[in-house]
Amino acid sequence: MATEVVASPENDRRQRRHFSAEEKARILAEADACERGQLGELLRREGIYSSHLTHWRAQLRQRGVEGLEPAKPGRKPTRDPKDRRIAELEKRTARLEKELRISKALIELQEKAHEILGIALPRIEEATEDGSLSSSSSAPRRSR
Repeated sequence: MATEVVASPENDRRQRRHFSAEEKARILAEADACERGQLGELLRREGIYSSHLTHWRAQLRQRGVEGLEPAKPGRKPTRDPKDRRIAELEKRTARLEKELRISKALIELQEKAHEILGIALPRIEEATEDGSLSSSSSAPRRSR
């Protein structure tokens, strides 16, 4: 006669313990009321480490009783589309401002080179609103 042994599903894998905000507050109150030598007994009875108390106290200080609520699992929420768009535009603005600074520096360098070499700056042909071309001479430069 063969007997079949079936493992109990609850023994398959140890589950992580979850503490509600009320349980955390109760344990913290008991820990604060403990006298010398009683804290270790409380920690063993509850099956927790002293680091749990430290972490819970920090949560309580930072956000109050709501801070003791268990955190939702998973990724933190990402920025909403408006914030992403703002960040994208700020990045683009910074890039364009850098390009503008470089362009202005190059133009200034070119003007100095023309001034040193005594070469007149070329005329710029501009189209007017009526379609005719008008030429503008470069403005006289101030000496530096």
